[in-house]
Amino acid sequence: MSLVTILQHTLTGVSLGGAYALIAIGYTMVYGILRLINFAHGELFMMAGYFMIFAMASFPWYLSVPIVIIGTIVLGVVIEELAYKPLRSAPRTSIMISAIGVSYLLQNLATYLFTALPRGYPELPYLKKVFQIGDLSSSLVTFLTPVITIVLVFLLMQMINQTKIGMAIRAVAKDFETSQLMGIQINNVIIFTFVIGSFLAAIGSILYFTDRMSVNPFSGSLPGLKCFVAAVLGGIGSIPGAMVGGFILGVGETFMVALGFSTFSDAFTFLLLVAMLLFKPTGLFGEKIAEKV
Repeated sequence: MSLVTILQHTLTGVSLGGAYALIAIGYTMVYGILRLINFAHGELFMMAGYFMIFAMASFPWYLSVPIVIIGTIVLGVVIEELAYKPLRSAPRTSIMISAIGVSYLLQNLATYLFTALPRGYPELPYLKKVFQIGDLSSSLVTFLTPVITIVLVFLLMQMINQTKIGMAIRAVAKDFETSQLMGIQINNVIIFTFVIGSFLAAIGSILYFTDRMSVNPFSGSLPGLKCFVAAVLGGIGSIPGAMVGGFILGVGETFMVALGFSTFSDAFTFLLLVAMLLFKPTGLFGEKIAEKV
């Protein structure tokens, strides 16, 4: 395999990893606040794909993108209010079962409304245009995805470290009950977390489906699971960890396909998860939690 081919596959992998990273951040933020694995997050990403298909049927792209982002955020907040908020004081198992139920509900709702047949994803102007940098050639979206991911993660980290709402998010993630006693509006923090996660899922959806060009009701299942793996790999609860985990998975998966092991590219993801849980359960950037006696 020549150097140019390796660089070409690396670029493709980093681009795929960027989309994974944006979705993985949604998992990691919700887990950081609620200690909940939001299994419906992959289906939220899938629904964002359908929102774009129908928005582009009626509006130009520069109106469709904000409509998709707003629609995805509204859906994410509605899921939190109806499926998770009533179970906030219930055992963790109950809220996890609710998340799995919402996941299957969205899958079946999409199948009922849009049928199981794949629908073509609309092309956004210029994103599919092929550009060449030296010997590397790829569509603009492939070059843009990692850049957009890194910029969004940087802005998100600035918001969490430098703003009042960011301080509240960190406090709630550290100690839910004490934060409540100190007067932090827990509901506002949780809703804001779902808003951020849904916003990133919408952006990730646009970047991911632009390259793959079709959406079906099960488009979110496997990418959703892979993004959960990316969050665990980076250290669930760590935003930079989710980004790094997404890039590792994207590059690893791309090279598995390039080397002729496409059948095992999905298995590679979950093998990586098993290895991480065996040798470093806290993930690459996760904090070790001290057991209280």
